[in-house]
Amino acid sequence: MTDRIVRSKYFHRFGEMIVPFSTWTIILLPLWLSPFHPAVVAYFIIAFDLYFLYKSLLTAYFASLSYTLIKNFENVPFYKNLKTLKTGFDINHFVIIPNYKEPLHKLEATLDAMRKTDYPYKKITVVLAFEKRETSAAEKAKKLNSLFGKYFHEIITTYHEIKENEVPGKASNQTYAAKIVDTLCEKNHFDSKKVIITICDSDSMLPPNYFSYLTLEFLKDRSRDYHFYWAPVLLYNNFWKLPFFVRMQATLSSILRLAFLSQKEHLIQISTYSTNLWLLKQIGFWDVDIIPEDWHIYFQAFFKFGDKVKTLPLYTIVNGDAVYSGGIIKTLVNRYEQEKRWAWGVTDIAYFWKNAFTTAHINWVLKFKKFIYLAETHLLWPTSFFILTISGSIPPLINPVFKRTVLGFILPQLSGFILTLATLMLILYIYLDIKLRQKLRVQTRLINVPLMLVQWYLLPVVSFVLSSLPALDAHTRLLLGKKIKYKVTEKV
Repeated sequence: MTDRIVRSKYFHRFGEMIVPFSTWTIILLPLWLSPFHPAVVAYFIIAFDLYFLYKSLLTAYFASLSYTLIKNFENVPFYKNLKTLKTGFDINHFVIIPNYKEPLHKLEATLDAMRKTDYPYKKITVVLAFEKRETSAAEKAKKLNSLFGKYFHEIITTYHEIKENEVPGKASNQTYAAKIVDTLCEKNHFDSKKVIITICDSDSMLPPNYFSYLTLEFLKDRSRDYHFYWAPVLLYNNFWKLPFFVRMQATLSSILRLAFLSQKEHLIQISTYSTNLWLLKQIGFWDVDIIPEDWHIYFQAFFKFGDKVKTLPLYTIVNGDAVYSGGIIKTLVNRYEQEKRWAWGVTDIAYFWKNAFTTAHINWVLKFKKFIYLAETHLLWPTSFFILTISGSIPPLINPVFKRTVLGFILPQLSGFILTLATLMLILYIYLDIKLRQKLRVQTRLINVPLMLVQWYLLPVVSFVLSSLPALDAHTRLLLGKKIKYKVTEKV
């Protein structure tokens, strides 16, 4: 028994190291391979550059498609269509808002947006999921209940206390709150397959048609028992408060999330999403010993039910906050920590690796495709900057003989040309950014236009500091067996 535990431990550890080790191997490849096989390095860099160009074109295409679909769906009368269904209002909604030390005004704004829903309020219960260690939680709950209690069926308050086997964060808090919801539903004899749980970040502004749209899609979906539902959370709510470098990163994150929306084959929910209570019960709710929970809960369901599990798109927009801590330095530090926490999702690789070999009921081809997509996502994150910007110059510098070859001479120029082509996609991103902000009524003053154009010249620096570097930090910590702690992202 002891030998089996030891083998399992080493097997899991190997799964943790796969992608972080590959990350450093790729980043350092031009340094350690150029003295011996510079041509191999050159062809690898060119292939990587071309692949990045391909991914850039795909992102531009899917972001444009998603924007078009959102425009097409914005005038659909979801509530009116819902009224034509006999079971249109049989669904009970529970909205869990996990939070810890969030400013009261942020929670007020979130509930204020939610109260404007066109769905019958008596079918919506809000769950304020506090942490017991927050001393001001009870006072906040009392204030929010007095302000918004009349707009919903009920506002429930939960106080999660961290147990020995739990990691502080959304996952453990949500599981505690969802189990209380489950007990309440059993007491009221609610069918768990007709109870929708929405996980809503404390700064996520749900659009007025969200619950009508979600309910209609849910009822029309024949495989709804196994599905998640997601609308992109775009980071425009505090756009003009942000330092320009964070503003640019928020724009890129928003465009990428927009592009994910219409990629149905690979779509996995992020941040704010919905599913039914029955599915959550079947998979034991969220694992309480992990930090990034949105992709993880998807894979929990996947390893239970296989290809039945999907995330379906909702073509509307949830408006959220980007990191803002008041001062520039503090905002920069918090943005770095947030990206590192997101990149810690690389731990899902080990979870996938372990479960892939114990789920014979799931097709190996399907598992392989999911694994490749997961690994690719986390591998490109920290490596792209290095390969695209500096790697092309390394082989000719390290190997003088190679520098005198045709390939050695044209490699830096060719890499730069391919990167320039990929960078042209920014024109479309800027256009989409403007249109999305117009849709969300985030106006652009004329005085801000020159700075908005100039800021894109700093994209390489911003991408390195606020994306590649924190991701590399997370990978390195995992490679060395060091854990990270959940840090609440400050948004004042």
